[in-house]
Amino acid sequence: MSETKAESKSKNPKKANLSDHSSIKHLLDESVSEIVKSRGYVENTRLSNLKLLIGAIVIIIALFAQFYNKKFPENRDFLIGCIASYIIVNGILQVVSYTKEKNAILFTHPPVGAFSTGLVVSSKLPRFSDLYTLTVASADPKSISANKPVEFTKSVTQWFTKDGVLVEGLFWKEVDGLINDYAREPKKSK
Repeated sequence: MSETKAESKSKNPKKANLSDHSSIKHLLDESVSEIVKSRGYVENTRLSNLKLLIGAIVIIIALFAQFYNKKFPENRDFLIGCIASYIIVNGILQVVSYTKEKNAILFTHPPVGAFSTGLVVSSKLPRFSDLYTLTVASADPKSISANKPVEFTKSVTQWFTKDGVLVEGLFWKEVDGLINDYAREPKKSK
């Protein structure tokens, strides 16, 4: 009854719509996350949780504005306050996403027992392009144990069949090699 990882992958191949740019990027990013986690890195969800909290505050403000007891002319000042609060808190959410998250698809804690930092894994797949860029960097670049970021840019056409099925072995090898390159980088001297 126990299946190996390779057997379960062959039964359910990962497939993307090759004419849909976001479908390809989503599938590759999801696979990268799986690969990094399989290397012993645990996802750091702190930023995601912060964004969810800010989003919940935005929703609560909208609900207060919608279901306030008084009708429009009487609640005008309250609605103006809710709209202003909504704009400010939503702006904070956008600033957090833009400054902290950037193109990151995964933030990790360091592996258990390792003297290193966690990782920030980022990807780019520009619209109307087949070039996928994957970057592995330190979650704490100022740390003494942080390595220099490494990246590769390759065509997605080498990882997909004509039917849109991801050739996981090839992609796994590329991503695993990038993580190994990051781990081999010489440490910064202080």
